[in-house]
Amino acid sequence: MKTVLITGTSSGYGRATALHFHAQGWNVIATMRTPRAGVLPESDRLRVVELDVTKPASITAALEAAGPVDVLVNNAGVPSIGVFEGTPMAQVREVFETNTFGVMATSQAVLPQFRERGSGVVVNVTSSVVLGHMPLSAVYKASKMAIEGFTSSLALELAPFGVQAKTVEPGACLTTNFATTATNGTSLSGVQAEVAGHGSGMNGELGTRAGRRPMTMA
Repeated sequence: MKTVLITGTSSGYGRATALHFHAQGWNVIATMRTPRAGVLPESDRLRVVELDVTKPASITAALEAAGPVDVLVNNAGVPSIGVFEGTPMAQVREVFETNTFGVMATSQAVLPQFRERGSGVVVNVTSSVVLGHMPLSAVYKASKMAIEGFTSSLALELAPFGVQAKTVEPGACLTTNFATTATNGTSLSGVQAEVAGHGSGMNGELGTRAGRRPMTMA
């Protein structure tokens, strides 16, 4: 029976992915930054493991707890919606720490066992935002586009060892709280209204909102 390790399974696509693999008969290692009861069903084929993809020690501990895995699904991510001019670089770095460097770090940690076995799959969840252009998504899109390029090159490096790397670009889903989390409860129409109202002077309230700390969807 094969085993999949999925990051960011406390809600949204991560939780749905964990439930899907479990329904297909897989052993599932469902990781969360802050594990809590009741998110996923109890099963001898499903284990919830603590994992913060921005912390190397947490990655090491999670993989040791998981044991051998056949598939890694990098789903944990930080949403970000806002005007780039009003977004502090500290927030930009925070988004990249999870969406980009976190994906690279977990991938790098699992690759030795894949290469030694001559099999394994890394699935990196990006976003349909990489397929087109839209305002208010500069930071988020950049963090996901980086993973698109990373995965394309990684796939070529891994192919000689029988290991695969792929991306999935999910679209908008009404059952996730992406927009609410990214804007701290402000509607997208409200953010757009502020953009129109402030014109090029995007400090003040707009800059304050853009500077709020994002939450990790993990």
